[in-house]
Amino acid sequence: MATHVLSGSERAPFDGARSTGKANPAERLEVTVLVRRRSADAFTERVKKLAAGDTSDGHVKREDFAKHFEADAADIAAIRAFATHHALAVVEEHAARRTVILSGTVAQFNAAFGIDLQQYEHAGGSYRGRTGSIQLPDELTSVVEAVLGLDNRPQARPHFRSRLPHGNVQWRASAGATTSFMPTQLASLYDFPAGTGQGECIALIELGGGYRPADLKAYFAQLGITAPKVSAISVDHGKNHPTGDANGPDGEVMLDIEVAGAIAPAAHIAVYFAPNTDAGFLDAVTTAIHDTTNKPSVISISWGGPESSWTQQAMTAFDQAFQAAAAMGITVCVASGDNGSSDGLNDGADHVDFPASSPYALACGGTSVHATNGTIESETVWNDGASGGASGGGVSSFFALPAWQAGQHVTLAQGLTQPLQMRGVPDVSGDADPETGYDVRVDGNDMVIGGTSAVAPLWAGLIARINTGTGSPVGYINPKLYKIAVDLSDIAQGNNGDFFASVGWDACTGLGRPVGQKLATAL
Repeated sequence: MATHVLSGSERAPFDGARSTGKANPAERLEVTVLVRRRSADAFTERVKKLAAGDTSDGHVKREDFAKHFEADAADIAAIRAFATHHALAVVEEHAARRTVILSGTVAQFNAAFGIDLQQYEHAGGSYRGRTGSIQLPDELTSVVEAVLGLDNRPQARPHFRSRLPHGNVQWRASAGATTSFMPTQLASLYDFPAGTGQGECIALIELGGGYRPADLKAYFAQLGITAPKVSAISVDHGKNHPTGDANGPDGEVMLDIEVAGAIAPAAHIAVYFAPNTDAGFLDAVTTAIHDTTNKPSVISISWGGPESSWTQQAMTAFDQAFQAAAAMGITVCVASGDNGSSDGLNDGADHVDFPASSPYALACGGTSVHATNGTIESETVWNDGASGGASGGGVSSFFALPAWQAGQHVTLAQGLTQPLQMRGVPDVSGDADPETGYDVRVDGNDMVIGGTSAVAPLWAGLIARINTGTGSPVGYINPKLYKIAVDLSDIAQGNNGDFFASVGWDACTGLGRPVGQKLATAL
């Protein structure tokens, strides 16, 4: 059978990882196959208009989107035939998501995709992985756009940071007096419009951990507001599974729910739990986007990793999913990362975090807020210095410059500037410094958490309030935001490493933090 390489499927081991031998040939796994979209040209034209700020076509209802732009039945049948030929089982088919999930053994998938799955060890643990490209039979040329899940390495990390005890030598001695905020206090400081998110659904994407209803009940009682409805939705066998470690993934899950729920307490909070793999992450995102039961109007994502840790096929698949969200009027808010201009890599180069770097995501950076008597005294770029935490931001090495960022510049040391050549990150910002962080409750503990993880649900809650007030979702707001930047508060002091804040957009805090009522009026 003639085969070809699946473009963009190349994989390399984790830095420092070594193979300990072949993966167990009898190990069973599930793999996500993404097929092409029907009416792809019409879809592309629609999305191009949105990216140009043209909303004259309006938003597509989920049901209508499926009718026009789902996968073709013949393409799904071709995947089914391929599975039968290789003795793989079809676990799930979803035409709107363009997804077919296959189940089989390592040996079967090795044969089906021309790969050699190995077991790897690295400093953080072990994983099943592959090197090189995936092979596909020629009859699937142009049909398959991505194959994810063969590799089960952890794909993303949560972007939150707990406040360090002040007795810890890592704490910033120059920080001076510290403070923290309830999310409702930040909503007031940022002049959020009145509202509760009534009738809206906020989707949270979680790749581990869980929440305890008793903690949520106690937290919202402390705030003096009615706890929101929270639903756990299982994707690829992921579940609401609290670990008991407040500094582990539970911290991410609880932070997201409590921030979004405090800002929009009458909204339905739908939490999509999935495994922390490229397949699990994408499946959670597409499940939320195409959820015809809960119908989220805004999605908050606080997980990610450097662009260099992703395959090109995966980044393209996420970007296409976010394009579908834009067409359906869904706003996707994504944390820009907590490791400054390096994004946590030690190669001396600058990196941005994905999926925040998708042009169809609202990338959310971080600030440090100091307020007295309900008024902001100063707000600067979040950069902890000694502990290494800083607002993620920079320039993508994968995504082209969006039209709405044309003419922007990045600011370097000594005030030097360079024209922005590729997608710049972030777009907007909000409080993320753990020293001026959010009062939350995790696994029975009252604690203060920061990180850009908090900024994504903060913006998601704001969008839910605005959606309630407008009667229809504002959807993909990036093109409009760059036209109405005056309706955000510019952050012009600080740096995130190699990039510096400046007047207007910068690669630390984007266009700035929200001035909620002005944004609500403009949107």
